[in-house]
Amino acid sequence: MTDFGFYLVITNPVVGYAKCAEAAVRAGVKIIQLRMKHAVRDEIVREARAMRKVTAGSETLFIVNDDPSIAAEVGADGVHVGQDDMPPAEVRARYPALRIVGLSTHNIDQVRASIPQPIDYIGVGPVYATPTKDIPDPTLGLKTMGEMIAAAAHPAVAIGGIDATRLPDVIAAGARNYAVVRAVCQSPDPYSAILKLMAR
Repeated sequence: MTDFGFYLVITNPVVGYAKCAEAAVRAGVKIIQLRMKHAVRDEIVREARAMRKVTAGSETLFIVNDDPSIAAEVGADGVHVGQDDMPPAEVRARYPALRIVGLSTHNIDQVRASIPQPIDYIGVGPVYATPTKDIPDPTLGLKTMGEMIAAAAHPAVAIGGIDATRLPDVIAAGARNYAVVRAVCQSPDPYSAILKLMAR
C-alpha cells in the first residue's frame, strides 16, 4: 500500500453515515472507515452495508473499525484493529477476503512491534487531545508523532484532533497521511469540509 493522504473516519456524522460516505466518494477520498464504538452489531452491519453500497465500484476503499467479522460479512475492503483487538496475523488467517488490515499505535514501542506484522498501514495517535474515545490514549504531540512516523515500516496515518487549522503543522512535522473525524462528521456539509481539508 502506498501513501493515500486523506483518510476519513466516520463516527456519529450529523448527516448520517451513508450521506457522509457519499460526500467522501464524491470528493475522491481514498479511504473511509466506519467507526461505531457503542452500537449493537446489527446496527453496525446495517450502516456498513449501506456504506459498502456507496463505495462499490468507486476508488474509495471501505474499512470497518475493530470487527473483522463484520468487515468480512459486508464485503468491506478491510478492517482496522486496535492493540487490544484481534491480532493482525489472526485476522489474515481467519478472514482472508479482507485485503487491508490497519493497526493503531500509540507509542514508539508499538510502532516498532508493528514492523514485522502482516499489516498495510498503521494509525499514529492521538496527535492532539480528542474526545472521540472513552478512555483516551496519551496525547503524542507533533514531535513524537513525527518520530513514530519516521520509525514506521508501513504507511502511517496521523489521527487525533486534526482539523483544517492544525493540518499544516501535522504535515510539516512529517505526516503524509492524516485521518479526520469531527472536522467532517460534525459538519452539516461534509463535502465542503472535506474539500477544505484537501485544499490544505
